[in-house]
Amino acid sequence: MTDPSTTPEATTRQKIDTSVPHSARIWNYWLGGKDNYPVDEAAGDAYTAVYPGIVAIARSSRAFLRRTITYLVREAGIRQFLDVGTGLPTAENTHEVAQRLAPEARIVYVDNDPMVLAHARALLYSTPQGATSYIDADVTDPDRILAAAAPTLDLGRPTALILSNILGHVADHGQARSIAARLMDALPCGSHLCVNDGSRGIDPVFEQAQDSYNSSGAVPYNLRTVGEITAFFDGLELIEPGVVPVTQWRPEPGSPTPEVIAEHGGLARKP
Repeated sequence: MTDPSTTPEATTRQKIDTSVPHSARIWNYWLGGKDNYPVDEAAGDAYTAVYPGIVAIARSSRAFLRRTITYLVREAGIRQFLDVGTGLPTAENTHEVAQRLAPEARIVYVDNDPMVLAHARALLYSTPQGATSYIDADVTDPDRILAAAAPTLDLGRPTALILSNILGHVADHGQARSIAARLMDALPCGSHLCVNDGSRGIDPVFEQAQDSYNSSGAVPYNLRTVGEITAFFDGLELIEPGVVPVTQWRPEPGSPTPEVIAEHGGLARKP
């Protein structure tokens, strides 16, 4: 188990700008978390006033993550996870889902938000059989991510790369594709890529709300077409049902008919 007492909370607190809303804290607010500030709640409430469906998107995204991790552990036999852009800890984090099913699972979280680092103690808690660690790095620096992940993960063994609602923060689609490809290129056959992001071309009210948010001074998040999201999986073998609204990716048996929402995701295997 990683010692949470080493978390550099005191040194990072001063770097947290509480005067400007931050996407990770707003997302945490929509998920029902407590790690946010009044400025984030105000921005989140302003967004939901225009588009109340964003809360359903946030929670459906988290449910999609839980189902994909469950598949990866139970059906694909994956025991290593590289979760880039993890955001603030809430319920059902990657390590919680994976280690509940396979206590020996090893997880590396990556983020560059000082508030996430300050709360790393919640992320760093691991089962005795497994391992969980945190890397302070930016998604645009895949080589640093890979080098820093190597002490915890055996990158010669199949690994699941999770890019959940992070590639939308990379404005250029070509650069975002290059990041995903560079990370996957470093992983062996049998590894998997999990991506989900907000989608354009599905819900014009959502697009209007997101465009207004992007112009507010907050860190922009770029919606992408379903085709652009699908392109992240080029060269990989998509797992059925492919790239679909996250609500429709292998829903729990007996659950209500899932609605179409403007958040698409998929899971693919490296052959």
